[in-house]
Amino acid sequence: MSHVKIQGYDIPPKTTLQINVFTIGRDPKHRTDPEDYIPERFADSSIDFRGQNYNLLPFGSGRRICPAIPMSIAAIELALLNMLYFFDWRLPDGMGIGDIDMQEVGTLSVVKKIPLMLVPVRRQ
Repeated sequence: MSHVKIQGYDIPPKTTLQINVFTIGRDPKHRTDPEDYIPERFADSSIDFRGQNYNLLPFGSGRRICPAIPMSIAAIELALLNMLYFFDWRLPDGMGIGDIDMQEVGTLSVVKKIPLMLVPVRRQ
């Protein structure tokens, strides 16, 4: 809307800025071990995932925030609650936590069950 200077950079009006959320989430100044998957780091934190805290932006922020946040949170909670309620979670007999293999293999791909066949039709 107007000329602004951010950290020594001149930003003219009507300039589109692209924010790299991937880099923000992996900044070692804000997190210890930023490349490791540690969901517990947010357990006792005041950081909210709804776009107000810029340390965690899974749904974006500002005018371009994901409009389906309430639906996605409800779907995740419902799936998790169903799994916790209907299943008894335990390791098989004689197996410890260190025995679990978390290595990933393969990819997910989707293909059409029936290929699309175009058949010429004679006009009358």
